[in-house]
Amino acid sequence: MSVIRVVLVDDEALVRSGFQLILSAADDIEVVDAVDGMEATESIRRHTPDVVLLDIRMPGRSGLDVLKDIREMSDPPVVAVLTTFDSDDYIARALREGASGFLVKDTDPEQLPTLIRSLAAGGIVLSPHVSRTVIDGYLGAEDRASSALIDTLTNREQQVLARLANGDSNSEIGASLHLSVGTVKDHVSAILSKLGVSSRLQAALIAERGGFTDGVPGAPR
Repeated sequence: MSVIRVVLVDDEALVRSGFQLILSAADDIEVVDAVDGMEATESIRRHTPDVVLLDIRMPGRSGLDVLKDIREMSDPPVVAVLTTFDSDDYIARALREGASGFLVKDTDPEQLPTLIRSLAAGGIVLSPHVSRTVIDGYLGAEDRASSALIDTLTNREQQVLARLANGDSNSEIGASLHLSVGTVKDHVSAILSKLGVSSRLQAALIAERGGFTDGVPGAPR
């Protein structure tokens, strides 16, 4: 069984301990480190995790600072931003720095391992509490304009985008379209390049803006 390696980044020791306790109970998830913002970049480089859970608002060094460092890594991990109801103003900036998901800190503990598995498999994770905020109010004009670029995708790339935007993992996309996981990854890379974005979540939101999908996972219907 493949073990998903996770680094937790939060300025509150109690929050780190809580998340670590929950995730460590899963046989296929290993929390390799739990640190604050000042130690985050060094820890991520040292441990090369599959997934990073990153608090967006921290004193000293914010989650946005850490995200910028992660983007410059040769093989960056998947990053899910931990947020609260009063930090929506950070969401668009985190999205543009490559965040792959947004979770509120009071997410149901029983759901956390499943969300981590989805992120590691290439899925998209959006808490219902922040998804509509992202879709309706925190994408700039350039993101809305990018929806026109969907027409530049091949038919197969559009098929992959539609499933990506509905939250399917690479293996789920491959199974539904009869493609290998490697081929799916190649299509996803081409989609991100053509849309001019850095993450699957950005691509999914552009698809939502263009009416190309039924909705982003977690978004109210």
